[in-house]
Amino acid sequence: MSDTIFGKIARGEVPADLVYEDEAVVAFRDLNPQAPTHILIIPRRPIPTLNDLEEEDAALVGKLFLAAKQIAAQEGIAAAGYRTVINCNAEGGQTVFHLHLHLLGGRPMGWPPG
Repeated sequence: MSDTIFGKIARGEVPADLVYEDEAVVAFRDLNPQAPTHILIIPRRPIPTLNDLEEEDAALVGKLFLAAKQIAAQEGIAAAGYRTVINCNAEGGQTVFHLHLHLLGGRPMGWPPG
């Protein structure tokens, strides 16, 4: 597994405020939230960036988004709306190189992001 902080969270080596987990996916609250609800959804298997996805990862990526849908409902933000974001590499805003989906909600998100 990955030696990133997210890999350690996925393996249960580092504590996190978990909100969801299954055999493929782990989700936890962001320590530096950018919205009232800010949850990171990661695959247990380390994939450094979106650029590293392979054809066989399609089902896993789908599981990230299905987890986001379920978490949005349990957090009470599904009806009002929410944003999902995947940053890729440094200029795309990625700081931890373990693929992760941001789930943000609890306030109007607006465009552009921020």
